[in-house]
Amino acid sequence: MRSKSEAAFESAKAVMPGGVNSPVRAYRAVGGTPFFADKGEGPYLWDIDGNRYVDYLLSWGPLIWGHAHPEIVKAVTEAAVKGTSFGVPTELETRMARLVVDIVPSVDVVRMVNSGTEATMSALRLARAFTKRPCIVKFEGCYHGHADSLLVKAGSGVATFGLPDSPGVTPQTAEGTLTVPYNDIPAIEALFEQRGEQIAAVIVEPVAGNMGCIRPKDGFLQKLRALTQEYGALLIFDEVMTGFRVALGGAQARFGIQPDLTTMGKVIGAGLPVGAYGGRRDIMAMVAPEGPVYQAGTLSGNPLAMAAGVVALEMLKNAAAGGLYDRMQDYGQKLVETFVAEGKRRGIPVSGHAIGGMFGLFFRDASPENYEQASQCDKERYAQFFHAMLNNGVSFAPSQLESGFLSAVHGETELNLTQEAMVSAFRQVG
Repeated sequence: MRSKSEAAFESAKAVMPGGVNSPVRAYRAVGGTPFFADKGEGPYLWDIDGNRYVDYLLSWGPLIWGHAHPEIVKAVTEAAVKGTSFGVPTELETRMARLVVDIVPSVDVVRMVNSGTEATMSALRLARAFTKRPCIVKFEGCYHGHADSLLVKAGSGVATFGLPDSPGVTPQTAEGTLTVPYNDIPAIEALFEQRGEQIAAVIVEPVAGNMGCIRPKDGFLQKLRALTQEYGALLIFDEVMTGFRVALGGAQARFGIQPDLTTMGKVIGAGLPVGAYGGRRDIMAMVAPEGPVYQAGTLSGNPLAMAAGVVALEMLKNAAAGGLYDRMQDYGQKLVETFVAEGKRRGIPVSGHAIGGMFGLFFRDASPENYEQASQCDKERYAQFFHAMLNNGVSFAPSQLESGFLSAVHGETELNLTQEAMVSAFRQVG
């Protein structure tokens, strides 16, 4: 029963658009009423009705140490006692920056911001200024935040609502954003042949996380690196989801490719609002006050987010050496294998895969390679599966066009609970 959540949602709808502060929370893709969270601990989340869930949403990715990790709570509490915001530099900002520079292969210099949207918006402005070119390239279904120039054939919540282009985005803004299908090497080659001298940057989720979790095809990222270098454009990896999650150094470390700029968020704040962008020193030297490209933020480098992030990243460095990412990969693979086995046992087309601390579950006979294929997944069956899992105490993303996430504190107990819930859930999938 979730009667308290139902009442809370009705109350919220009176004072917030759709009753939520971010669209996908409203459950439009799966139907029904969202549950309202009360507390979280480790891999578990409790709603206001007292129901407990094994959580694979993890605040859409950042909680790689699970909910309310004692060391992170302690760091935030100690920082809050000293002050919640200063508007002047703190040493915590430098500690965080050094950790990012040490861990992320391509980053020489980093600037803290407050969200992934802010990070990508700032990185693209910087790329246009550095190259003196007007156009950016993104891939259909990749979501890089809700800045106007990026809401063109975006995925995630935008795709969930069937609005690949958002009203309010002017044609003049949209015409500077060129789109091609994800994983389509001939298409990106043809675009560079036609418009290469105008392209400032290519921005890509190296593992797409906003049309479900979709891996790059062999050679795809390598081709992006080669084309951008050939034509004098910049390559930007949006690692808001993949950073510190598919490997300690992100997707660029896992695949051995160095982008020119990287955008980050989510994990580096351990659940607090934060983002960052960084890259080559000569490019970042153009950012104010060192250079002419303006970007600012009163709360950038907020001491609470920095305190949480420093602890989270330091723990990740230690845990990575002890095999954390291999354990998450193994857990995710077992979860996917159970999902696929149960679906096929009942004659339902399903597929999936895991990579590091991310995974994708698809009601489709083969894992999609691009947004067009992802959009063909059986959304009705996913909605049935989602609600059946929720009723069995497991929380997945309320949209098939979203990744699932694992934490360092998901273990054998949670895996067994999830596998048992999947067996039960598939009995209710028609």
